[in-house]
Amino acid sequence: MTFYLVRLLKMENRDNCKVSNQSLNIEDVSRASHVSWKPGTLIYPLPAVMISCGSTPEEYNLLTISWVGTICTNPPMCYISVRPGRHSYEIIKRNMGFVINLTNENMAYATDWCGIKSGKDFDKFEEMKLTPVKGEMVKAPIIFESPLCIECRVKEIIPLGSHDMFIADVINIQADKKYFEPDTDTFDLAKAKLIAYSHGHYYKLGEEIGKFGWTVKKESLLKPPKGELS
Repeated sequence: MTFYLVRLLKMENRDNCKVSNQSLNIEDVSRASHVSWKPGTLIYPLPAVMISCGSTPEEYNLLTISWVGTICTNPPMCYISVRPGRHSYEIIKRNMGFVINLTNENMAYATDWCGIKSGKDFDKFEEMKLTPVKGEMVKAPIIFESPLCIECRVKEIIPLGSHDMFIADVINIQADKKYFEPDTDTFDLAKAKLIAYSHGHYYKLGEEIGKFGWTVKKESLLKPPKGELS
């Protein structure tokens, strides 16, 4: 690996620096090949989800965010981070509940649009021809067109700075039946064609390169091909 980087640096000849095989170490390589940036939000890719909220049809709204994630397995818990100035903020805070709706390729346009426009000015469900269905366990609707809808009850709100974090318990999940495998009765996320968000851009998910635990399967499957760097 170091030999490869040395060759790369010699080819680039950055800042007219002369690189010596004898004097070079990994710290030199790192300083020459990496630059330091100011702290920022660069943990990508992330899910692009639509948050639905509101206890009545008159209050229903949609908010697209990527500051979302799992924080505990048992009990199942998650979070979303929302700017206090967003129209949905007070709705979620008032009802202490929301739904995380996963989005797919068919919902890509609506996902972006709902992240730009404000619920103060538009009925987003109507504008994007999406269907609200009253949640079973929370005071918020699900998006009927979403492949997977996660009903969440707010447990705590933590002010952080530009955003407030809503920590929530996952209390119900509604999944579209058409994505279930009939033989195993499991939900096939790959068939749902989910989308991801990375630094201002939306992407389709790529092909599978492994699954959880594949690195500890049979030794014959683990060994890299001859000549491959370890």
